[in-house]
Amino acid sequence: MNNFNFTFNATACNTCGGKCCTGESGYIFCSITEMEQISAFLKLPFNEFTQKYVKKVGYKFSLIEKPYNNEYACIFFDKETKKCSIYDVRPKQCRTFPFWDGFRDTTSEDYELLLKMCPGIELDKKDM
Repeated sequence: MNNFNFTFNATACNTCGGKCCTGESGYIFCSITEMEQISAFLKLPFNEFTQKYVKKVGYKFSLIEKPYNNEYACIFFDKETKKCSIYDVRPKQCRTFPFWDGFRDTTSEDYELLLKMCPGIELDKKDM
């Protein structure tokens, strides 16, 4: 991705165990369009989907979380396969990870923290 001092090796997802889907509690924001796509993918009426899987956060919407290994996981994290059960229609927030603005200027000090969150990150040391 442009303007990031790291790259992403997607093959790491095969053995990562879903680190980007689990951890501390947070928000998994999604748009109404994304919620419509997920509800269609799950073959659930939109109202049923939102009542079961979505919470309102201010003026935004977030997928809910579930307890997982003394922390939390996205409701669509499959604990058996350790993968996303809605991968093909996952929200933009998930599709763009780890290329979020907050990680744009990763320093070598931040690198270890980023690796804990995502073993697919490969720091481009020449840009540091």
